Amino acid sequence: MQNAVILGERPVTLDDLVAVTRAGCPLALSDAARAAMRVSEAWVAALSAQMDRGEPTQAIYSINTGFGSLSGRQAFRTSAQARDLSRRLVVSNAAGVGRQLDEEVVRAAMVIRAASLARGYSAVRAEVLETILAMLDRGVVPVVPEYGSLGASGDLIPLAHMALVMSRDEGGEAEIDSGEASYQGRRMSGVAAMAAAGIDRLVLGPKEGLALLNGTSFSTAQTALALADAETLLATAEVAAAMSIEALMGFGDAFIPDLHEARGHPGQIECAANIRRLLQGSALIDGGIGRDPQRQPPQDAYSLRCVPQVLGPVRDTLKFIRGIIETEINAATDNPLIFADGLPGRSLKAVSGGNFHAEYVAFAADFLSIAVTEIGNIAERRLFRLNDGTLNRGLPDMLVASEHVGMDCGYMLPQYLAAALVSDCKTLAHPDSVDSIPTCSNQEDHVSMANNAGRHARQIVKNIENVVGIEVLMAAQALELRLAERGAGREVLSPASRAVLDLLRASAATDGRPIDHLARDVVLYPRLHAVTDMVHSGAVLGAAQAALA
Repeated sequence: MQNAVILGERPVTLDDLVAVTRAGCPLALSDAARAAMRVSEAWVAALSAQMDRGEPTQAIYSINTGFGSLSGRQAFRTSAQARDLSRRLVVSNAAGVGRQLDEEVVRAAMVIRAASLARGYSAVRAEVLETILAMLDRGVVPVVPEYGSLGASGDLIPLAHMALVMSRDEGGEAEIDSGEASYQGRRMSGVAAMAAAGIDRLVLGPKEGLALLNGTSFSTAQTALALADAETLLATAEVAAAMSIEALMGFGDAFIPDLHEARGHPGQIECAANIRRLLQGSALIDGGIGRDPQRQPPQDAYSLRCVPQVLGPVRDTLKFIRGIIETEINAATDNPLIFADGLPGRSLKAVSGGNFHAEYVAFAADFLSIAVTEIGNIAERRLFRLNDGTLNRGLPDMLVASEHVGMDCGYMLPQYLAAALVSDCKTLAHPDSVDSIPTCSNQEDHVSMANNAGRHARQIVKNIENVVGIEVLMAAQALELRLAERGAGREVLSPASRAVLDLLRASAATDGRPIDHLARDVVLYPRLHAVTDMVHSGAVLGAAQAALA
């Protein structure tokens, strides 16, 4: 398949995940992955045949025994019982509550589950993966509630809502037991959605139920999508910061490369270089490489001059998180894993362990939440400074040149909004990974809470996209006010700031009206929504980068 992501050819990257999840890039299964899967599948199939012949069979967790604290008490006698066990597990675990997860999160979880099963250690048939791939390709998206996962033993409850749609009871079932799914914009039963898409629902084989449920797929999906958005957000935050620094006639000394190389952190060095490029060509910046500052002392407030020292650590942290998440996307995370062609000296090729424990993902999501909250913390302080006539170096209070001072509130309230959003993030960024509540008769006595961490990280990124959108909007207003104050044209601005300003003024708010210079109060939320959409989509970043190309 041309331009498809092929499972088993190479590890799935974060960019691959986003391409399949958001852009509809096809996902396919390689011949190598099929061959790898057949090895463990054949081992379980041989065990099932042994059971059906009536031969004594040892109890093997999740294949012919119960789960959790019920494991090992009694071995089932036939493969039919093992198949029934798989379906009963799915039914019993579909116990989530809360709002419906965004479809992109569910699709991402399906991709990650497929990548995990394609490793070949889970003893599932290729038909199981082909069903997931068909659902992704034809747009069947299970309805999955947001609450239920502890991040160990994997994301059991949300994954059960996915498996409920794609599997069926061998002996027949009520339609209500098929779960729910979205198909072509409509919510319907799992039976109806799969039938409308022309996809057969599966009778799961031994172990296949647990293989679908016992993994970190939803926790990883939440965190992976939050990370993808955070990477765009960070780069856009640098653009917004540069616009504010320029509007406030900041000092270039804070971004001289020698200063940052003296400290040595890669993210800080890279961020400073980005700010220099974004400010290059501006006549409003005082001092810098090869130019002595004119005003003394050449020091801005921390929210301006310490941008590399704050966003640099964010950049390094996001790179670290990407390494964890890309590893986890490709990880075999169910239990037990089957090493049918390994483990010399052992007849039992099923190994029980804890790869479903999502502590890696929980840490990654918590680190992401903390780092992105800091993007908002420092941005909000620049918004405050832009609005304050005692701090903004001569711009009007609240960034509005009213005919009568006090008649217009200008950008007073967007700063309030930013403060509310940042405060929310400070609460959400409390680490979920430090929490644990034992379950399953204390068999599962330590859990990661990774799915909660991932949900919180997604919300934090959304909050801070709004904060950075507010800064872009206010910095654009401030730049125009600065030009008016100095009687200068746009040619004195850096090309990057000018490009973003041009983008805004050529765009419409969500109510259809132009995002023009604010000369008197208007209803602001349509503008805020539109600019936040431009931050999320990468349009603001793209405009700045195109100007520097």
